[in-house]
Amino acid sequence: MILSTIHTVPNREITEILGIARGSTVRARHVGRDIVGALKNIVGGEIEEYTQLQAQAREQALERLIADARKLNADAVVGVFITTAMVTRGAAEIMAYGTAVKLA
Repeated sequence: MILSTIHTVPNREITEILGIARGSTVRARHVGRDIVGALKNIVGGEIEEYTQLQAQAREQALERLIADARKLNADAVVGVFITTAMVTRGAAEIMAYGTAVKLA
């Protein structure tokens, strides 16, 4: 599956727009990670535990985006965006979405 953050695929022609493809996940903080994160917050620097959590959430959202695009029989997803929103205190949704297309 080709994923593109621009609205085209270089050297390929879009022949059909199939609709919006999306994938999301909701992740909550982990108490153990919160303790380590709080300690790192005191001394400064990257909170690697949260970075890792966000990276895993992004990958899962992209995997689900690809699965949704495959259901539409897409060759590619163009205009891919990744967003995040708070669902509740300590939990956030990561969503990946774009336009599923057929290519020549």
